[in-house]
Amino acid sequence: MDIKDLLPQDESGRLRIIQETVPGNQISLAHIIGSPQPIIYQKLGLNPDIDYDGSAIGIMTLCPSETAVIAADICTKAGDIYLGFVDRFAGTLIITGSMSEVENAVREVVDYFKSELGFACCNITKR
Repeated sequence: MDIKDLLPQDESGRLRIIQETVPGNQISLAHIIGSPQPIIYQKLGLNPDIDYDGSAIGIMTLCPSETAVIAADICTKAGDIYLGFVDRFAGTLIITGSMSEVENAVREVVDYFKSELGFACCNITKR
């Protein structure tokens, strides 16, 4: 038996995939990558003109996904960061900048979502 036989298919035998999100108001990922290698910037399509020494990448996942737009607005107003990627359909936000600016921006988002919007928020992690 093939694994495909176990997966749901429609009448014509095409694989049927259902993607769901769990309703809730939460930030499930708030991570800061300190001093990332240049290849990470390149593979993510982020700003190639950045000074890699002392730089950082901030990654956040938010639900509902549209709140990534609010988080992007807060980040850009919180400091000198580069908005690398905002996905209002998946709830993903990626920012870059100096370590201190990225840390400040991520902290501002988490604090606002927790205190003003009543979101459940994970801890900010850093590596």
